[in-house]
Amino acid sequence: MTGVARWSSHSADAVRAWSAAAAVVDPEVPVLTIDDLGILREVTVTDDGVNVVVTPTYSGCPAMEAIRQDLQRALGEAGFGPVTVRLALTPAWTTDWISDAGRAALEEFGIAPPSGGAPVIGAVRVRMAVKCPHCQSLDTREISRFGSTSCKALYECAACGEPFDYFKAF
Repeated sequence: MTGVARWSSHSADAVRAWSAAAAVVDPEVPVLTIDDLGILREVTVTDDGVNVVVTPTYSGCPAMEAIRQDLQRALGEAGFGPVTVRLALTPAWTTDWISDAGRAALEEFGIAPPSGGAPVIGAVRVRMAVKCPHCQSLDTREISRFGSTSCKALYECAACGEPFDYFKAF
């Protein structure tokens, strides 16, 4: 369990509910579960059902409705109901919440995992190099600030010539 799991107890039902929720796949990045992405924040099992808290990667993320439906389906199939899914905007999600397994899955899928934000040194911003997930070269350039989704940028590798998505650091 990589998220900040808060359960009413560590009962077998609570662990089973967390496992069912944690297995839900992000619809925009299908190689990541919402647990590996770090957006699954809380799963609470009560006598009245299951309450799930997720933090979107950004406040306007269009995948949230699909994730809500997938959570309700997964928990329903695991024998839980009713399921309430709540969005928590604070604390704001950060790419630091992506698990090591999630970062490895991104790279294996051909998406460069976030390498950290651009550190500020005085008034000068220094951009970190983005490593190509295909050949590991650092000789890459940004083609478009927005890739296949808003949370990714499109890059090109000068060494192997392959384009690839980069999961932006937030």
